[in-house]
Amino acid sequence: MDDVRSGPDGERFELRPYRPGDEDALMAVCLGTGASGEDATDVFRLDPRLLSEIYLLPYLALESELATVVADGDDRPVGYVLGALDTAAFEAVAEERWWPALRERFPLGSMPEDAPEAALVRRIHEPGSTAPDVLVDHPSHLHVDLLPVAQGRGLGRRLLQRLFDQLAAAGSTGVHLGVSRANERAIGFYRAMGFVEWPTERSGALTFVRRMSA
Repeated sequence: MDDVRSGPDGERFELRPYRPGDEDALMAVCLGTGASGEDATDVFRLDPRLLSEIYLLPYLALESELATVVADGDDRPVGYVLGALDTAAFEAVAEERWWPALRERFPLGSMPEDAPEAALVRRIHEPGSTAPDVLVDHPSHLHVDLLPVAQGRGLGRRLLQRLFDQLAAAGSTGVHLGVSRANERAIGFYRAMGFVEWPTERSGALTFVRRMSA
């Protein structure tokens, strides 16, 4: 554990590695930030866990050593950063070890087409792969989320720097991430952290990249 900090309101936070048993709290963070950085509880009503099955739990299962948690004074996770050192390898392992069981649990058509969960089910069946040109210099990728109570305290910056250090030590030359165009606060944060926009044709999302030397 490290980086114990106390804000002007007396709240205390620390950065620590993910531990088994954190999952429920981390899923609450994922859902609580799942609507372009806002609370998605009222969006994913049919299955609130489904978002985490795609954007959180695979990383805890496959690359838990890169998962760092922000915990409050009661040691309850209120934020996290997740990473994959080699995105292409991660996608291949997930195709073998993660997606098949989910596809059995969530067949295509298992959610009403007008429900937001339907798009998540389609993603489970067609997760896609990252464009090779992105991976040439930016083979790693990450996800970072903080509940409002932990925002504005410099914790996001510390989470990313900790992950950057881990990735660089493991030989990564760069990292990329995706962010909704609607999440203006996150876009500003990533730019401040040295990320630059990568040309992409995706209408609803942006891709940002950062070299480890940035």
